[in-house]
Amino acid sequence: MGSQGGSIVRKPRFLCLHGFRTSAEIMKIQLHKWPKAVIDRLDLVFLDAPFPCQGKSDVDGIFDPPYYEWFQFNEVQSLLFSLGGILSGGLPGLQAKGIALQKVPKIKFIIIIGGAMFRSTKVVEDAYSFSIDTPSLHFLGETDFLKPYGIKLIESFKNPVVVHHPKGHIVPRIDEKSLEKVTAFLETIENLVMMEEEDKDGEENICSPI
Repeated sequence: MGSQGGSIVRKPRFLCLHGFRTSAEIMKIQLHKWPKAVIDRLDLVFLDAPFPCQGKSDVDGIFDPPYYEWFQFNEVQSLLFSLGGILSGGLPGLQAKGIALQKVPKIKFIIIIGGAMFRSTKVVEDAYSFSIDTPSLHFLGETDFLKPYGIKLIESFKNPVVVHHPKGHIVPRIDEKSLEKVTAFLETIENLVMMEEEDKDGEENICSPI
């Protein structure tokens, strides 16, 4: 919880979806190379994908197993579909269309690291057929093999905030220049959370018995 104007402000909560054949623990380790001033402003929930890894992980020998996959198809499909950034980028549009996540609250903001669009024509039509107005922060690597698809994903969002970095398909470090963009994005979503809390308080006051 943070404090603003003497009141307690809830931290923005993010469900963290790890990448292809990695794990929640690995993503937690990678994210904690970000500045503490950034991490401390976020409520991060880490989740393992449902399927055990069915092949060699690119992080084997770097991070300890177990490793997990979000989907299990053939090798090519799995590479295209099971990266956390691809899944995360498609969910707001699928939810808005009433196709996914109908029993949970609306996705209010999103951070995408090494994202890309789904390749399935049907999913593309459902997830990106209209401009997505969810506030979004995108990390785009100069040497990321998914960069062309990441650019297309960014173009599907209204007013995206984009942080460029020189590395590949990784969780990048946040340098001083990038920190300015990240901080501005955090301030935007913190204000959204604060307004939501104020609206809830107002409704409770209206409905409370005298």
